Amino acid sequence: MKKILTIILALTVSCTTFADSVVDSLSDPIILAQNSSGKSKRRAASVGGTWGRVADMIRSGKYEEASLTLYKMSVSSKYRKHRGKVTYLLGLALFKMKMYQTSAFQFIRVVKSGDRKYVNKALEKLAIASDYLGDEAMLNYAISKINIKKFPKKQRDMLYNRIGEFQVRSKQFSQAIKTLSRVKPNSPFYSKSKYLQALSYAELKREKKAVRAFNELIESRSDKRVTDVDRVSAIMGKARVYYQAQKWEKAIEYYKDIPRDTEAWHETLFESSWAMLRAEKFRSALSNFQSLHSPYYESYYMPESLILRSIIYLYICRYNEMEKVLDLFNKIYQPVYKKIKTYLDNGKSFNIYYNDLIDVIKEYNKNPNSTKFKKSVMPLSVARKIGKEGDFNRTYKYIQKLIIEKKRYDKLSTKWKKSGIGKYSKKVVAGRLIKVRKKAGRIAKVHMQNIKAELFDLFEQESFVRYEMINSKKELIKKKVAGKEISRSKDQKRNRNFYIKNGYEYWPFQGEYWLDELGNYHYVGTHNCGR
Repeated sequence: MKKILTIILALTVSCTTFADSVVDSLSDPIILAQNSSGKSKRRAASVGGTWGRVADMIRSGKYEEASLTLYKMSVSSKYRKHRGKVTYLLGLALFKMKMYQTSAFQFIRVVKSGDRKYVNKALEKLAIASDYLGDEAMLNYAISKINIKKFPKKQRDMLYNRIGEFQVRSKQFSQAIKTLSRVKPNSPFYSKSKYLQALSYAELKREKKAVRAFNELIESRSDKRVTDVDRVSAIMGKARVYYQAQKWEKAIEYYKDIPRDTEAWHETLFESSWAMLRAEKFRSALSNFQSLHSPYYESYYMPESLILRSIIYLYICRYNEMEKVLDLFNKIYQPVYKKIKTYLDNGKSFNIYYNDLIDVIKEYNKNPNSTKFKKSVMPLSVARKIGKEGDFNRTYKYIQKLIIEKKRYDKLSTKWKKSGIGKYSKKVVAGRLIKVRKKAGRIAKVHMQNIKAELFDLFEQESFVRYEMINSKKELIKKKVAGKEISRSKDQKRNRNFYIKNGYEYWPFQGEYWLDELGNYHYVGTHNCGR
């Protein structure tokens, strides 16, 4: 397989066996066999003694003590010939201390040194540390130099998974399908790989194979709960494939299989509404919107759903309801747009973007009913939307891992913190935190700019829909005069009694929303065209 220059590797490779082999080699006779002179003998004995002490420290799990000794060795001219080995062992000791960011920098130094004996070993550890942290730049550097054939067989599933993930992201879908097929069904990476494979088939418009791959994923999760994330993702993937193939009824069928008590359900309501619109099931779509636009979801950013709802009202000539929805759209999102525009125009630093965003999200998580959001410089719905974006979320998780490492540093002994390696570690972690927070702020700003552009476009659509509403009213009057009537949509032809059979009573909606009722509302009105 060709080298992949930019891929991600998962944090599961075991270091124990390799660490033991390194410890066993610490008294390497090559290091000790410097017997050409008395001075060389004394120096060799000194060096050999140090290696022996380091070996004992690592064997007994005294990694903190070992790192102090190894750091001194790394800056000593006495060990210049063995710099690759010393640096690798220093990285290994730090890795064992769970100081992943600091250890990763040591492994990079080994790779750059070109020490053939330790380069591959350092690359494995670098990949693990980088993946744990979520530092894609370091991962890319590590994996670009890894030889797959030399990679441990037990860990190749995760490597294939990460290569396939990169290929999907790079739109190399055919290659991704082949790579991901190498992941074994009993692997912990199987679910993610199968999902990505199905997604690749869908991107290539190979719907049947995409559905088959999603079915295989669903089958592999048959022993899990109905709310299992991988199972739900596969069902939703099937629905999207059928939507892409313009098989609206099939898409609606699978959207309905998504359990209500999952994170995906809210998104499902909106997506299935599009399918219902295309299938001319206007009443069903409007029933969805009754849940989507309930106060329970008022902190969600979903302006497009209001435009879609107004379009459905346009189809059934419910102009009064349509106008109310368009007015609601403006009432909610005009202030959001103005707030975003003002925020962007103030020329803030990336750190301020990050801090403001996190402050809003933390306040919401602490108290969703807080009134502080109204005074916040960043709209709540926008902050929550950006917080869920993949690139921002990955970067935020990296920041959290660095904060955890900083806390680990704070708990270490005073002796270690005042040592050379301690000061170096503190500087490394603090520096990375500054850079990654800045990166997260830059990502937040880009998303906010995109949201501003999206809202501007939606306001233009809203104006166009209003024009269509006025024009339709005029055409409706003409049709009435001519004695013509617009045909009904499919589900408008159903008998209204369908909704009140089997011992149920019909209760009219009076503006009250209950969480357990979401998803069960039914729009019982009919079209008003030609009346």
